[in-house]
Amino acid sequence: MRAQINLTVDGRTRVVDVDTRATLLDVLREQLGVTSPKKGCDRGQCGSCTVLLDGRRATLCLALAVAHDGARIVTADGLAEGGELHPMQQAFLEHDGFQCGYCTPGQICSAVGMLDEVKAGVPSHVTADLTAEIELSVEEIRERMSGNLCRCGAYPNIVAAIEEVGR
Repeated sequence: MRAQINLTVDGRTRVVDVDTRATLLDVLREQLGVTSPKKGCDRGQCGSCTVLLDGRRATLCLALAVAHDGARIVTADGLAEGGELHPMQQAFLEHDGFQCGYCTPGQICSAVGMLDEVKAGVPSHVTADLTAEIELSVEEIRERMSGNLCRCGAYPNIVAAIEEVGR
């Protein structure tokens, strides 16, 4: 069965004819040619396909495309504006927050979404005081980014990049 959906991807509105069983990840990569989100585990466990979906971080390999008609998707490619890198992208470069780079787009989108959650006061498992402003500690960053795996082990540099932008 097929359906027609509207998606706004990195600021560009697209009408797409999709198989009702297709994931957003497959639609983006295979039908729209958007290759920033990567297919890692295809089970929502590695975070390589993380994007900002309607302003919140989400793994696209678990999202059925037909369930997100009208969605606004921002990939790591769509974070840059006016030819200038997003502060998180710049921090990843400055802190060498990647090695092979496969997980980097998902890491960057997750980090941007995570900082938005901190600003909104959303606690994590390690948040000590639920009534106080959240302190962006190394423990907070690691807990909040635990859904994004890096096979190369660039975690210390990823955390340093997030710390810089989070200040």
